[in-house]
Amino acid sequence: MGNIMLEVNGLTTKYVTRFKENVYAVSDVSFTLEEGRSVGIAGESGCGKSTLALSLMGYYFAPLHYIKGDIIIDGKNISGMKPDDVRKNVLGTEIAYIPQAAMNALNPTRKVIKFIEDVIRAHDPKATKKDIFDLARQRFEVLNLPVETLYKYSVELSGGMKQRTVIAVSTILSPKVLIADEPSSALDVTSQKMVIKMIRDLMDLGLIKSMIFITHELPLLYNVTDDIMVMYAAQLVESGTADQMIFDPLHPYSKGLMGSILVPEDGTRDVKLVAIPGTPPNLKKPPEGCRFAERCVYATPKCKVSGVAYHDFDNNRKCRCHMSENELREAYANEQ
Repeated sequence: MGNIMLEVNGLTTKYVTRFKENVYAVSDVSFTLEEGRSVGIAGESGCGKSTLALSLMGYYFAPLHYIKGDIIIDGKNISGMKPDDVRKNVLGTEIAYIPQAAMNALNPTRKVIKFIEDVIRAHDPKATKKDIFDLARQRFEVLNLPVETLYKYSVELSGGMKQRTVIAVSTILSPKVLIADEPSSALDVTSQKMVIKMIRDLMDLGLIKSMIFITHELPLLYNVTDDIMVMYAAQLVESGTADQMIFDPLHPYSKGLMGSILVPEDGTRDVKLVAIPGTPPNLKKPPEGCRFAERCVYATPKCKVSGVAYHDFDNNRKCRCHMSENELREAYANEQ
């Protein structure tokens, strides 16, 4: 096992609505991320992927609230730290975030260099303009962005350049963990490929130590990440290598999720897409038992009254299911 960059234990967070209702958007999430590795997070809309990403940074502001759990980055537990300490000592250096809709993340009234100045001086108030320019120029060269981009407004940039600029700003301090929340959304296929290659290049150069990649496009995760975690109703339900999760999913939800898309590697001739019946549970009042039980064709009465821990299967795979690996494989085999 390599050096662990990120360790998450029992992380639970919630939103509080204006009616004082609690929405438990992240529930008992645990995983580790090693140096040099990337992990993808997959799941349907509303399952908690983006909320997990925000929660991992340890910087909470209403309506998102921390409940419990540990977030340990390179041996440093950031859980419960004061917001000012997180902003000054964690964000940007320990962990960084590329937001959804990154193309709209830049204030159109400021030049790009000003965003970089803000990030660097938040951690090093004594940084000179030359220091800032030199660091920005080096990072822009790695991302194949012209140096002139530093002195432009976001409205002067194309969609792909905006996305790369946001990546440059987010990674300017070489974070140990980078969270990329659908960084290739709203881009054409060519721009997507370019953005993903550049993020991988940053990892290969050691400018990013590890990465969490969130997307709806499961086949994309296969080409970008080493491992994949599947999230359902605020919980992780299965994790494994990219090969395991794409070609041999075990949890009934993972299997249904994979069955609902076309995987180019499998070909598309005579492929029948599968729809998962029902809808996700209400996270204001999560069910006592398995959260997928009401939609699962393999559920037993036990599943609907008793929850199950996220536990180890064989071959470094984890799964949240009452059935064993052998029982799941036998059930799937009987369907064929």
